[in-house]
Amino acid sequence: MSGMLPDASPSSVWPVLHYDDTRAALHFLVGVLGFEQAVAVPDEHGGIGHAELRWPGGGALVFGSTRHTDSVHGRMRAGSSAVYVVSDHVAAVHQRVVDAGGVVLEAPHETRFGSGVAAYVCTVQDPEGNLWTFGTYRGLSPE
Repeated sequence: MSGMLPDASPSSVWPVLHYDDTRAALHFLVGVLGFEQAVAVPDEHGGIGHAELRWPGGGALVFGSTRHTDSVHGRMRAGSSAVYVVSDHVAAVHQRVVDAGGVVLEAPHETRFGSGVAAYVCTVQDPEGNLWTFGTYRGLSPE
């Protein structure tokens, strides 16, 4: 396709989220959901100014503090995002959230997305209201 960039890597798209309590966010995302911490830079307020997390199956996520309003991302507010994460361990993620006393919006179940492909998914809510759906759907194969 003309004008399209080649697919550089499975983690070439990084969602960016912002949290009011960045330390609690780091604990939830790493300690409960299962992300791996790559970088967590402290800020002048005792929180985390910039964090980069990796998903074990591929992909990355960036988050920062809602206190930092000096960039275009300063317009973002906590709790207004939804993220889909591919995982073959949906039930295990769900169980970690349950064990941590977290909010489960949808327990693991079979569903079909708009593509019509079946997937096994669950949706949880992080402490600041962002939605996290973990599922086996990897997208349609390019034809």
